[in-house]
Amino acid sequence: MPVSLVAPPRPAGAVAGPGGGLTYLDQRGENGQEPVIGNTVGEPDYYLEDASMTRFDERGRAYQRLETPRLVHTPSDDIIRTEAPHGYLTDDQQRQWQVTSQTGQLSRNGEQLTLQGDARLIQPEQAWSLETQTLHYDNREAHAWSDTPSVLRQHNQTMRGNRFDAWIDEDRMRLTDNVQGRLPQQSEDQGS
Repeated sequence: MPVSLVAPPRPAGAVAGPGGGLTYLDQRGENGQEPVIGNTVGEPDYYLEDASMTRFDERGRAYQRLETPRLVHTPSDDIIRTEAPHGYLTDDQQRQWQVTSQTGQLSRNGEQLTLQGDARLIQPEQAWSLETQTLHYDNREAHAWSDTPSVLRQHNQTMRGNRFDAWIDEDRMRLTDNVQGRLPQQSEDQGS
């Protein structure tokens, strides 16, 4: 003889709550792709304090050096982020071009460096300096550029433009788009 069990009546919310929770837990287990702890998007896998990083070419010559109070690497995008970086880019004549900014990013394989916030590039021999908001540098082409308004200074001369390019191995620089400048007159005894 069949036996039936009858439960006392419950409010509808009490039945739906636990049932919905069990359904959710059951569905979570089906996909099997739970995030790995410590390796989620944007979470760093390591950081260094008071770090100094030097990159070398295939001949063992240093071509890029960065010093920073804090360096953070995120594996999801393979980017190294730095605070207040100060560094040097070495050209093919072994001259060191100084770079500084408020923050910096070194992309995959270290081929592109992006400096943001009061970014500066200082040329060692001709005493010119560039100030801009964002400065990019591509190691493969030894090309520095900015698409943000830039100020170029050399001695008492100042030039402004909306785009800046420099090829450090060629010792060549270009300032374009809405260029304005202040070039003080030199006295005759200073020459041309």
